[in-house]
Amino acid sequence: MYIRQHFRTIDGQRKAYWALVESIRTSRGPRQRVVSWLGALDEAGRLGVAHAAKAQTGTLASQSHPRQMALFEYEDQPTEPIWVQVNVKGVRVENSKQFGGPWLALQLLQQLKLDQFFEKHHGAGRELVPWALVSMTLVIARLLDPSSELYLAEQWYPKTALPELLGVPAERVDDNRLYRGLDELLPLKDQLERHIKERMGELFDLDYDLLLYDVTSTYFEGQCNGNPLAQRGYSRDQRSDCKQVCIALVVTRCGMPLGYEVFAGNTADVTTVQEIVGQIEGKYGKSNRIWVMDRGMTSAENIEFLRQENRRYIIGTDKALLKKFEQELLKQDWKSIREGIEVKLCKMPREDTEEDATDVREESENSEIFILCRSRDRKEKDRGIIQRAADKIAAKLSTMTERCEKQNRNQLMVSREIGRLLGQNTRASHLFDVRVVPKDDDKLKSYAKIQWQKIKPATDWHELSDGCYLLRTNVTDWSNEELWKAYIQLTEAEDAFRIQKSDLRIRPIWHHKEDRVLAHILVCFVSFVLWRVLGKECERAGLGDEPRRLLSELSELRLVDVVLPTDTGKEIRTRCVTRPSEHQKILLDRLGLRLPSRLKLTEM
Repeated sequence: MYIRQHFRTIDGQRKAYWALVESIRTSRGPRQRVVSWLGALDEAGRLGVAHAAKAQTGTLASQSHPRQMALFEYEDQPTEPIWVQVNVKGVRVENSKQFGGPWLALQLLQQLKLDQFFEKHHGAGRELVPWALVSMTLVIARLLDPSSELYLAEQWYPKTALPELLGVPAERVDDNRLYRGLDELLPLKDQLERHIKERMGELFDLDYDLLLYDVTSTYFEGQCNGNPLAQRGYSRDQRSDCKQVCIALVVTRCGMPLGYEVFAGNTADVTTVQEIVGQIEGKYGKSNRIWVMDRGMTSAENIEFLRQENRRYIIGTDKALLKKFEQELLKQDWKSIREGIEVKLCKMPREDTEEDATDVREESENSEIFILCRSRDRKEKDRGIIQRAADKIAAKLSTMTERCEKQNRNQLMVSREIGRLLGQNTRASHLFDVRVVPKDDDKLKSYAKIQWQKIKPATDWHELSDGCYLLRTNVTDWSNEELWKAYIQLTEAEDAFRIQKSDLRIRPIWHHKEDRVLAHILVCFVSFVLWRVLGKECERAGLGDEPRRLLSELSELRLVDVVLPTDTGKEIRTRCVTRPSEHQKILLDRLGLRLPSRLKLTEM
């Protein structure tokens, strides 16, 4: 048996059909009999019929019909392609979508096995779109184009290749589903932090001997009256007019996030230490790790808490404590550890009073040492700050003096204004001698006159202490250079806050419900993990440690539908990924990523 092609003309068009035929002997000679009409077959259909009907050598059937023709004539030769004529002038590209960014973000999710985590912990329900895919969509969108859930559903998602990559049509993604996805994601916070910590440790062989801890704030748009976390407090964003929440973050020495916690906006940094340390130890156990914190975390209660169970720490101290080390600052026994940086180790100076002597003995018993640090760059920065404050005070005092000369102003009101001015610029207030006196005219003695001059103190403590800061630690087996480097690593935590606020837009928060706010911060945290993983991969591939450029370069890759009109009236449609440029090829090769050439064209 074999197949033959037959042609019929229908509605003026010549169409091809296939028939399964066999050769038979008749009185008139050999003839062909149609066994079955197969209809229109494509190449895959022809090969399938050939495989199913192919005679097996050595069987009784093949021996009884030795002269039977093969199912396909010339099947031992390669299959010839079917050629059609394409109207070149009619070739067009449709449905151009963002591909490079979503595809790269999905690779990062799979590298961290977050896709498996979401599938496992969300489980399978009766929902039309699995919550695992909704969580992945939220994280990818926050990494690539952080914005509101409404914009994500209506504007961003349909313009990307995520419907093809995730298999979720654009019409099934709306803001309500994304809001509900936030609600489903929030209960997984603790498990998600543990999974990320374990997976990053496997990928990058991280050390957890040094943990950096810092606190920042992010503000709300709106009143948030029903959210107890939304409170007014010290704003790092210079938005004291808005309510806010505080975010405490713990990262490793290389900046990889380990965990975070959210506090009310009026929470003081110093009150968060014991809770955060307890949570980290509860999740990952107690070990001989060193906690590094800024001076905002310093208090007698926190120092005592850290000393319990032999916890080790390196903490910045308040500027006021530096005054006790004035004699040490005047000495010349500084050690230069790098250009522009000098340090020295010292003990707490002995005091005359009994109370201070007791404190000194306690410090000695606990083997606590202090590290005096002096930075040339920081000194120039401090001097610049003082100079700007001094210029501001001088300009304001000149304006106030002229105003008092032209107007009759109450002495008490003027004194209050001057006090407020000096209080807002305390770092330069010691450089001015300001007096409010009555006017010379006897009739105007009840009104104010300002007399001021800029002075230079005989002993300028500010000039001596500019660029200096003081650290305290109970780590006695490290050198002064190692202690200083560990403290400077706090810039990794500050960099984490900067990235989340600028690139991932954790601020401002538009959600008002408490759970939605917490879920929003969780999505930002997971997106920041992807950011750090991409940076680590760039560093490992010799591309630096800044993923912004890489995301920008690969985001130019598009997914398009190429439509080829033929002379038969049909259109050939294929979904392709644009060819990367030479620079993009180098980036992909360095990262070990293989870009797909096309995606399966499916109707969603």
